[in-house]
Amino acid sequence: MTQTLHVLTDESGRPTSTVRRTTLPSGLRVVTEQMAGAMSASVGVWVGVGSVDEDDVLHGCSHFLEHLLFKGTTTRSAFDISIALDAVGGEFNAFTAKEYTCFHARVLDEDLPTAIDVLGDMITDSLIEPEDVEAERDVILDEIAMHDDDPDDVAHQALAEQAWGSSTPLGRPIAGTEESIAALTRDQVHAFYRRHYRPETMVVSVAGNLDHDEVVARVREAFSAHGFLDGRAEPVSRLGDGTVSAFAPGQVRVQRSFEQATVVLALEGLTRDDPRRFALGVLNTALGGGTSSRLFQEVRERRGLAYSVFSFASHHATAGLVGVSAACLPDRLDEVLAVVRDQLAQVAAEGIDADELARGKGQLRGALVLGLEDSGSRMARLGKAELVHDRLLPVPEVLARIEAVTLEEVRSLAADLLAGPEALAVVGPA
Repeated sequence: MTQTLHVLTDESGRPTSTVRRTTLPSGLRVVTEQMAGAMSASVGVWVGVGSVDEDDVLHGCSHFLEHLLFKGTTTRSAFDISIALDAVGGEFNAFTAKEYTCFHARVLDEDLPTAIDVLGDMITDSLIEPEDVEAERDVILDEIAMHDDDPDDVAHQALAEQAWGSSTPLGRPIAGTEESIAALTRDQVHAFYRRHYRPETMVVSVAGNLDHDEVVARVREAFSAHGFLDGRAEPVSRLGDGTVSAFAPGQVRVQRSFEQATVVLALEGLTRDDPRRFALGVLNTALGGGTSSRLFQEVRERRGLAYSVFSFASHHATAGLVGVSAACLPDRLDEVLAVVRDQLAQVAAEGIDADELARGKGQLRGALVLGLEDSGSRMARLGKAELVHDRLLPVPEVLARIEAVTLEEVRSLAADLLAGPEALAVVGPA
């Protein structure tokens, strides 16, 4: 079944972007966006599995598997996979998130068939040999150690564990721990692969200079090996595992011999499909989203207390956070926290003013439109919308929703979110 989701045109009525979706009988979805004038194409395979789908025994398995799918199939060695995209100057990578995994490539439009073929082969026919599991285990342990040397990574992970609990799906680190990775076996990883990598849990999103029907034909061919597309199934959206991780206020301190202290303060936020997320976007931008924001001006420009300070909002299926992150000299930590808390209290009590509202809307509009200038950004937008959201919002609709945000909506949301109990993580020297 093929559907045209939306068509965008220029002032003369000529199509500049056409989004189409085809759902194969197996449940695999192919979503494309034809970009007028593009000379490249980006393709991503989005799989509805992430660290929230793991229990204690399989902690880190999604990320481990992401690495292993580059290690070879029955028809390609790991080296063959590497050179296939290098030979045409393509970009090729993957990442694991809490609620999904993505394998993606960006190539010249003429090399899109190669990218689709390689991705299809990796996804459907990886061998996951025992020797590859052992070799990659050490690579992942190195990666965990690398994150442990990054104060920002340590602080945000400590904050997640405090806010949601270290044993919950949202509170655990995506990559696993040294103990969980050391204990995973090849059979466990392989069983996880066969259980979760199924057509009905996947979306293939492609953006750039392309023909939708040709892309669908290429996907059918690339993913059909070994009966992967046999059978019939309904697509499965990745909407989380239904487990709500309750927000837990409190403080945690992690001692590290870093030169700076890194602090992350967070409050309970919004889930990813909450209609108030557009108002939160404006609020977040005004609070700490740019050099004109309240936090940047007060903490850095006026007082010189920190080089880096910004606010953030994270959204998941069942929970969300809104917060502030800053890095400063250890002896200025108390003053930074005092200023941040004072700014949060002011915005919670009074909201933002009309100028901040206008700047916030302008920043969001600009970031959205500029972020869609390349095929990779559009591919990611398609894949995530199809896999985890109710529907893909056309860009004009998103811009209209941003423009429709009112001062009263932002003030009401600030009062609801910014006056609540806080979770705090501090990383640095004693």
